[in-house]
Amino acid sequence: MPSSDDNTAAGEDAAATTEVEAADGAEATEGAEAAEGKRAGSGEQTLLEQLGGLSGLIFSTLPVLVFVPVNSFAGLTAAVWSAMGVAAAILVWRLVRRSPVQPAISGFIGVGVCALIAYRMGEAKGFFLFGIYTSLVYAGVFVVSMVVRWPLVGVIWGALNGHGTSWRADRPVVRLYDLATSAWVVVFGARYLVQSQLYDSDHTGWLAVARISMGWPLTAVALAVTVWAVRRAGHLPESKAKSAGRHAAESA
Repeated sequence: MPSSDDNTAAGEDAAATTEVEAADGAEATEGAEAAEGKRAGSGEQTLLEQLGGLSGLIFSTLPVLVFVPVNSFAGLTAAVWSAMGVAAAILVWRLVRRSPVQPAISGFIGVGVCALIAYRMGEAKGFFLFGIYTSLVYAGVFVVSMVVRWPLVGVIWGALNGHGTSWRADRPVVRLYDLATSAWVVVFGARYLVQSQLYDSDHTGWLAVARISMGWPLTAVALAVTVWAVRRAGHLPESKAKSAGRHAAESA
């Protein structure tokens, strides 16, 4: 028959085991919550990731940096193939590093279209024509989205992060997304107005300067306005919102 000392020791061992299991469970829960928070936090960068990240925005300028000087020294044909070669090298580089390749594929196709237009026109400035009119189309689409009360920034953000379109019933939120959408309208509109004037006046070198200086720097400004609007609207990514709701329920 076990003694009282044995019973006490067994009880202490059981209590210690329970405490260890509880600590392990708490650590596992905290680890899972931290990982979930990390994933949710990364969702706030979705728009930038769709553009290939900061490196993708910078890489997008390299074909232009190559095209203009090669055209000056070696002619249009060499410039076209050089720009295509740089775009292909960026795609291969992303494949080797296992980075997201969709932006690089889109960039390669875009450079190919620009190069084809320049080659068919027989003029170096034709390389920039596709981008000029693309900016005009984008500006028009963003403007129309605000006119019909479906600001495109809100639509894209809701689709990417699981918020749907219920935000359209909240007028202050719609105004925030209108403001963010307006920022993109200004960016695309400015690109079209400036670059179309340089195109019409045959300033190919300045076209390249405008293309680069009005590229990712202005995109970064528009993204900053977008992130500000999303935060003011309280539209965190869906996974983060669910985590916050679960914590509130547990606290209650």
